[in-house]
Amino acid sequence: MREVVVTGGGTGIGYAIAAAFVSLGDRVTITGRREHVLKEAAGRLGASYVAFDAARPVAVKEALDELPVRVDVLVNNAGGNTNLDRQQAPELIDVAEAWWANLNANLLSAVLVTTALLPRMPKGARIISIGSIAARGTGSGSYGAAKAAVESWTADLAAELGPRGITANVVAPGIVVDTEFFRGRLTEEGIRARVENTRNGRPGTPADVADTVLFVASRGARHLTGQVIHLNGGAYLGR
Repeated sequence: MREVVVTGGGTGIGYAIAAAFVSLGDRVTITGRREHVLKEAAGRLGASYVAFDAARPVAVKEALDELPVRVDVLVNNAGGNTNLDRQQAPELIDVAEAWWANLNANLLSAVLVTTALLPRMPKGARIISIGSIAARGTGSGSYGAAKAAVESWTADLAAELGPRGITANVVAPGIVVDTEFFRGRLTEEGIRARVENTRNGRPGTPADVADTVLFVASRGARHLTGQVIHLNGGAYLGR
């Protein structure tokens, strides 16, 4: 039985990923900032939960005693476009804070949790970070830049951990419906505009992402590392 940790596992893509691992008989721990959301999700899943802010070093350190002593699979799913929660402002301090917010939520959270749990990862462990099509020049400003940084960091991580038999990869979705990502602001027209860029004529779902993560965590993907797996129906062609 594998020990799996999924950050941001209380809703949306993270919840679907956690459910997929539970369905295989793995022991799953979900994390996030909202304890009430995590508690309800863990109850439905039959999983454990630990509430903490993954972007705060002290919070991550304090959570370690509650996290598994062995981690076979770590899924860095926590994050999102923090610009959707902010009012745009022209002052330099506001610009800086907006960029810090996205870098903290998407990059630093993954770096801190991974660094903290690395001593608990055995040979054959998997680190899977959730990226975004936004990293490939499709817009989204600081959010896209933060996800691009996740790709660069993952490449270094793969090189560092390869001798230990640990892989590190990014699964980068395009438009995914049935999540909290857009804070309820995505219209049918917005979905159609994004779907028009795909080759298969549909948006992605949390289950699509979960199934891809399961493959990257499987024995069949043991020679896959340092890669970005583009999951967007062909909206971005990784070639």
